[in-house]
Amino acid sequence: MTIIKTDLTDRYPHIVIEGPIGSGKTTLARKLADRYAASLLLENAEANPFLPRFYQDLQRYALPTQLFFLFQRANQLSDLTQRDMFSQAAIADFFLEKDPIFARLNLDDEEFALYRQIYQHLHLKASTPDLVIYLQTPVDALLERIAQRNVSYEQEIPREYLVRLADAYSDFFHQYDASPILIVNNEKLNTAADEASLDMLIERALQLRSRREFFNPDFA
Repeated sequence: MTIIKTDLTDRYPHIVIEGPIGSGKTTLARKLADRYAASLLLENAEANPFLPRFYQDLQRYALPTQLFFLFQRANQLSDLTQRDMFSQAAIADFFLEKDPIFARLNLDDEEFALYRQIYQHLHLKASTPDLVIYLQTPVDALLERIAQRNVSYEQEIPREYLVRLADAYSDFFHQYDASPILIVNNEKLNTAADEASLDMLIERALQLRSRREFFNPDFA
């Protein structure tokens, strides 16, 4: 393993990795947390009992799926407050701001109005990340990675849904300015299997000088 002279988590104590399903955000979050002995906060999609049915019937199961995730994240935020996790380095594979992305994408107007009422009633407030790494991944690459990891219910995800989801993520993060953000072309970057790719990403994050920068790794 390459030794990194400057600790990424010294500069960015709270890092969020984001991207559509299949982008590798959880794997990258785990790799960074292992390297820097940081606390790890992961979205627990497998705990959502509605998710397998959602991918089979998007319209019917959108609302219960979305509300389950909303309450799950509310509980995680409550746990963070009680444990004061962010007094030490922490790396997460989601953040609260992503929840309305899915809600607006999946819910009809009446359902979204109900969702917004519940969201506002919960008075959710999350710590602002010191750095967001957004893994921007082409849909074909998402489909390939979803197939490779072979989670049964994920094989039901329609391509059209992934296209809409990738577009929604892209729109959101090209406007996001609450934290410094590194937008990564993730088509060929394989941080899961290649330590050199992980080193390259870390070094690029440490070179960040403005609030928004792009990383298009050159593998030529």
